[in-house]
Amino acid sequence: MTTVAITPIYLSRLIINPRNAQVRSELARPYEMHRTLLRAFPEGKFGISRDKKDTTGVLFRVDENPRDNVLAVLVQSKIAPDWSFLNDLRDRRGHLYLLPASMIGDGKSNPAVTEFDLSKKLAVGQTLSFRLRANPTKRLGKAAGKDEGKRVGIYKEEEQRQWLREKLEGNGHRQSTGGFHLLGAQISREGKIENPKAINRADQSHDLKLFAVQFDGVIRVVDKDKATRSIEQGIGSAKGFGFGLLSIARLKE
Repeated sequence: MTTVAITPIYLSRLIINPRNAQVRSELARPYEMHRTLLRAFPEGKFGISRDKKDTTGVLFRVDENPRDNVLAVLVQSKIAPDWSFLNDLRDRRGHLYLLPASMIGDGKSNPAVTEFDLSKKLAVGQTLSFRLRANPTKRLGKAAGKDEGKRVGIYKEEEQRQWLREKLEGNGHRQSTGGFHLLGAQISREGKIENPKAINRADQSHDLKLFAVQFDGVIRVVDKDKATRSIEQGIGSAKGFGFGLLSIARLKE
């Protein structure tokens, strides 16, 4: 008998409180939000490559829903999170980090965590809607002279669409996993994120300069294994800043 590998994924939804001072600071400095979110996972696991079985594999994205007037943080991980430390996290004025579930009104807890088997969510030929907030970049070629090899943002819409296609389909990028065929996408340009001295590593400060783009569209699964790895590992760079989480859903009839 053949044993089918189970691919567990945990998807957490945190409705954050915009009145909380820490929340406001982390929205402006996403790497700090990344550090807060990592407290929900065993220490030392995040540094492992995302393709290892025992890695945490954390990806996250902040979604704003104007209709419900809420800010949601979606967190994808390969091991179960423990969000209990957020329950009583307050700022100096007493504002909670998370909105109380009673103020959200959708009947879900906050945080709400869903566990599912990714291998059962995907099938070859399946058509899905998707959302991806990404940091499209490219490396400069020889024509750039002394800047050859430097990674820069992609700002033209057609080049962004081509970048997305190559990432999703696995063409032209050694690190691309692929597994999908891009059927169409809308592009929402969020602009540049620039935070001087946003990152502190080894007693040195580094500036943060990223370009945020949100893609919403439709894809078809062409290779289940590759598509699974694409979702697990995320798409593109700057994953510690809220980029790379590929959300999928069945198309509504």
